[in-house]
Amino acid sequence: METVHKLMTSEIWNGRTLSDLLTLEFLATAAGSVLGAVAILLVGWILSAWVQRRIVQLSKKNRHLDDMLFEFLASIMRYVIMGFTVMFVLNTFGVKTTSVVAIIGAAGLAIGLALQGTLSNVAAGVMLILFRPIKIGDFVEVAGKMGTVKEISLNFTEMADVSNVQVIVPNAQVWGNIITNYSTNPQRRAEWVFGVGYGANLKDAETIIRDTIMADARSHAEPEPFIQVTNLGESSVDFLVRVWCDGSVYFAYRADMTRKVKEALDAGGIDIPFPTRTMIQAK
Repeated sequence: METVHKLMTSEIWNGRTLSDLLTLEFLATAAGSVLGAVAILLVGWILSAWVQRRIVQLSKKNRHLDDMLFEFLASIMRYVIMGFTVMFVLNTFGVKTTSVVAIIGAAGLAIGLALQGTLSNVAAGVMLILFRPIKIGDFVEVAGKMGTVKEISLNFTEMADVSNVQVIVPNAQVWGNIITNYSTNPQRRAEWVFGVGYGANLKDAETIIRDTIMADARSHAEPEPFIQVTNLGESSVDFLVRVWCDGSVYFAYRADMTRKVKEALDAGGIDIPFPTRTMIQAK
């Protein structure tokens, strides 16, 4: 205060006017604020990138951890750190952050109302990533579509169907529908219904079916296979067959056994009936 008083009374000091000194002081203060802001931004950027890398590396070192979840958490942490960094920068210039937060909140509300559909997909994407009902590589059926999961982003889930055609499903439809995941359990139970004629020897038919299926290396002896007569149809006696196998071979295994059992029943002289109709021509 004493220095300012001398300057105001003398107006000349070292050949400079008071306005010159005030201008120089303002420029020095502004330059210091700008340099401080740049330094804070640089430190925040470096720190956020380091934290993101460390979180991602944590999942890489532990293979039982889900990479997708940790990549999502790493991105969230980076945005949080950068958000606090921007707040510090604004404080450096004397901006009241409470007002900025209020403005951002109001803008966010308006944007949220305008983008309800998109935000619902994002919210569903967050739920899919956090709770992980499906993972990349799983064979699933969602929203009436069946295929292998290739990517799960915040907005959509990408799959490749059985014909290797790309299928894009919005996350809101994935999370909001029944999800059937065929890859969760390592074992699956294959099921068939084989019909034989009423004149066939049921014991022989059961033996042929059992021997044919259990001769395949993909068939599991435990849990014990189920092979029983469960229905007397209009033209056939139906055997219900349930055998466990590895989930990875389920579809090929089921198709192969259908053909092999049919050929074995033919070779064993077991009749496999099919519906017939006699057409009488009206005179």
